[in-house]
Amino acid sequence: MTKKLIFSISILFLFGILSTSLAQRISGSSTLKIDDNLDERIFSISQLEFFEDTTNNLGFEDIIRPRFQGNFKIRPDFSKNDFDIEHTYWVKLSIDKTPESEKKWLMEFYDQTMDFVEVFAPSKNGSYQNILMGDALPFQTRNFRHKNFELILDNNNSGISNYYVKIRSSQKADIRIAIRSVNRFIYYALNEYFVYGIFYGMIAIIGLYNLLVYTAVRETKYLYYTFYLVSVGIYAMCVDGIAFQYLWANFPKWNQIANGVFSYSIVLWAILFSIKFLNTKYRSPKIHLALHAILIAKSILFLVALFWDHKLFEIKYYDIIPFFFIFFASIYIWSRGYKVARFFVIAYGVLFVGVVVKVLVNAAIIPHATLIYYSLHLAFLLEMLLLTFALGDRIRILKNNRDRALKRSIKQIEINYALKEKVNRELEIKVQERTQELARKNKLLEDYNHQLMEKDEEIKRINSLLDKDNWKLKSSIKASFQARLNNKLLSYDEFKKIFPDQSACYRYLEEYKWGKGFSCRHCNNTKSSKGPKLFTRRCTKCGHIDSVTAGTIFHGVKFPLEKAFYIAYDLIANTEKQTLDQLSELLDLRKNTVWNFRKKTKLHIEASDVQNPHWHDILMMEDEKDKAK
Repeated sequence: MTKKLIFSISILFLFGILSTSLAQRISGSSTLKIDDNLDERIFSISQLEFFEDTTNNLGFEDIIRPRFQGNFKIRPDFSKNDFDIEHTYWVKLSIDKTPESEKKWLMEFYDQTMDFVEVFAPSKNGSYQNILMGDALPFQTRNFRHKNFELILDNNNSGISNYYVKIRSSQKADIRIAIRSVNRFIYYALNEYFVYGIFYGMIAIIGLYNLLVYTAVRETKYLYYTFYLVSVGIYAMCVDGIAFQYLWANFPKWNQIANGVFSYSIVLWAILFSIKFLNTKYRSPKIHLALHAILIAKSILFLVALFWDHKLFEIKYYDIIPFFFIFFASIYIWSRGYKVARFFVIAYGVLFVGVVVKVLVNAAIIPHATLIYYSLHLAFLLEMLLLTFALGDRIRILKNNRDRALKRSIKQIEINYALKEKVNRELEIKVQERTQELARKNKLLEDYNHQLMEKDEEIKRINSLLDKDNWKLKSSIKASFQARLNNKLLSYDEFKKIFPDQSACYRYLEEYKWGKGFSCRHCNNTKSSKGPKLFTRRCTKCGHIDSVTAGTIFHGVKFPLEKAFYIAYDLIANTEKQTLDQLSELLDLRKNTVWNFRKKTKLHIEASDVQNPHWHDILMMEDEKDKAK
């Protein structure tokens, strides 16, 4: 059904183009006799007498001369595609005036993209009036506030009057001149603007609708589609000349490049929208990369046209490529089973046909006709409607898929619930059996627990006796070690049993220093509280914080405190003192470290008045730096 619809739309579209082309009126004369029975007469460039000035140096005084008139010729094979933007064109239009006519007449130029249109209109006295028009001039300079260029004809004198028109354009111009009555112009202009209103109104409504959908669902594709619709609308306004009239009437320079800017914008948002809608990243990575490559190439071409050569903004054959590839990509993904893309295929099929026709018209391969001229507008309109329908169809398909998934989920839930009920019944039976089994085993556990509690009481009594014996043994051993320590008989291994780590050293110093009471070294206060760190005291009077090593030779030691203890102990305990190398190797310290601390200890012993100092005397020898303080 969908394929038949694509074929039918394409056939109707092409039939309309061909029928309009065949109905076009062709005349071989550029002289028009004003007649009230004829409301209008339209001359194409192939029906006009004109001269192509390749030097661009000729002025009106040159071409008005009688001997120059022979240069004005009709060239039936000349078309828009033959127009050279580097040359100046002089057109001669002869009008046989009829003063008896009851209608007012005007001359109109259809192509709004021509930069400069300079009309030399004959006056009553035989001179010529110079009238300058074109889209390179501000819109307010026109005689009529209309998208096309018009001027009123003077029909007061009988006879043939020659009108000369000088045309310069940076884009290929479609030189088409209409002579029509004012009534016909008003009728045609009002109807044309009415159709424009419907066309742009539909774009605005569809764009606003998709913007609202985006705010509701937050899917990026709707935002891309909204930007695409805005680009289409403004581009169509540029092509129609409406944008220059209503949007930037005082900026003719911008008007020169607006077509190219918004034609690029259409391609940009069309590709981004297609990538999101067709989900090419996952459904066809190769097409996904190809679309990005086309977008990059189009962007480079756009920048070149924007900053270096505005001529590239004119529609060319390669402008078909992005739309053709989007059309091809949609067909490919649709053929791979993605049903959501079916109306997308139709939409871009119609747009592709419209772009092809527009390119052929721009190249003058297809002759001008009203339906053909607005082929791209019609294609855009159909495409927008179809794409909007495609978005709705996508939501419908996704909703159906969701509903089917929901039904499957509900059915599965029902199955799971029935299975759960069955399992629960089986579990209840099992639980009852297990409960009885557990009750029996709990009774056994209670009996065992009672027996264990009795055994535990017995073990506690035995442990208490063992702890008491162990404490007596340790006290005996420690007393023995302390006695040997004071008698200077301990080896390093035996020494380490008393002072195995820094904590043991700190506890020993703490007991020796504050065991009989605290005395502040600053204010001699005897009351203290715990300090912020372990093995520190804070004076309750002056707040001074004192550590166990402060005021001793061990204050500020940078290596393990138990090793410093042993160096001091070795100095006074052993009659045969160990050498620096031996101590360094034994304690795993650098020789300089051992030597410095040993020297420090010797100096304190020599500075003290104690003769033959014992181990406890060295522990509390006050550091010289602390004495100075």
